[in-house]
Amino acid sequence: MSDLAPFESVREDWQRALAVVAHPDDLEFGSAAAVARWTGQGKEIVYCLVTSGEAGIDGMSPDETKVVREAEQRASAGVVGVSAVEFLGLPDGIIEYGVPLRRELTKVVRRHRPDIVITNNFRETWDGAEALNQADHMATGRATLDAVRDAGNRWIFPELGLEPWGGVRQVWAAGSPDGRHAVDISGTFDRGLESLQAHEAYLRGLGEGAFDPEEFLEGIGRAAGTRLGTRYAAPFEVFTINLF
Repeated sequence: MSDLAPFESVREDWQRALAVVAHPDDLEFGSAAAVARWTGQGKEIVYCLVTSGEAGIDGMSPDETKVVREAEQRASAGVVGVSAVEFLGLPDGIIEYGVPLRRELTKVVRRHRPDIVITNNFRETWDGAEALNQADHMATGRATLDAVRDAGNRWIFPELGLEPWGGVRQVWAAGSPDGRHAVDISGTFDRGLESLQAHEAYLRGLGEGAFDPEEFLEGIGRAAGTRLGTRYAAPFEVFTINLF
């Protein structure tokens, strides 16, 4: 598929979404402006962070980093209208794809009963070529996709004691090189940028001058917007759920 192939718009005929990602800041690197659009439409969105990002700042101990990054994520979510933020507390940097992770995420899906589930790119690269993805992202995204199907099957993880939920229509992976869909974020780009900038300690930890949040988000947003026919857009790879 050509890099310039037009994007299709994601569906917006839903009310509840669950966003599951590995670390604080993962949603802000591309999806937060879309979240701001949807909360502005009156939709309900819950954030679930698999880790607290405690291994993400080289110059700060994990115990201190955990507290700081959880606080920054809650503040960041608030910028885009999200008040429900959960942390599963799995160890940062060494998330493993497998049945235990699927079970934890199935529990989250069954509790929140969303229409749409949002996660991050879980392909091996960000560009379909050589920009290597991170192991936690790949494990979390793949387990999220599988957990959505697990959640709808009453015979998988019955020990959770929760009613099955087969109402998830689609899973959207943000930033995937295989994405063919997007949403217009022209009206909420600034709130998405503010949401990323709320991760102050993390961004400082990258080193002075090492990263410009506005330049980064503009680059992604403009490229996707060109393919959607808007000023800015947020791209997603869309998976439609079949339970069996």
